[in-house]
Amino acid sequence: MFVCASFRTKGEPKGVCHKSTIGLLPYIDEEILDRGLDVLVTSTGCLKQCENGPVMVVYPEGWWFGKVDSENAVDAILDGLEEGEPSQDHLL
Repeated sequence: MFVCASFRTKGEPKGVCHKSTIGLLPYIDEEILDRGLDVLVTSTGCLKQCENGPVMVVYPEGWWFGKVDSENAVDAILDGLEEGEPSQDHLL
């Protein structure tokens, strides 16, 4: 699972993803552990989806999610991952 952290080429964090996902990363990790999911979470550089940010990508499924800016959004995405279907509420 990739979570955009908006790091740019010069190493400066900018944008909506950086502001929103920094606080959510610990929650995402905790929820994955609590649910017993076999998922590795990695924060990334800018994924060039700023208008949809914060952005999360689930691979190998190739599911892109936007507006992942709350614990409720994370829960919906992880629920979908457990069910094998992407959460339609945040799917890009």
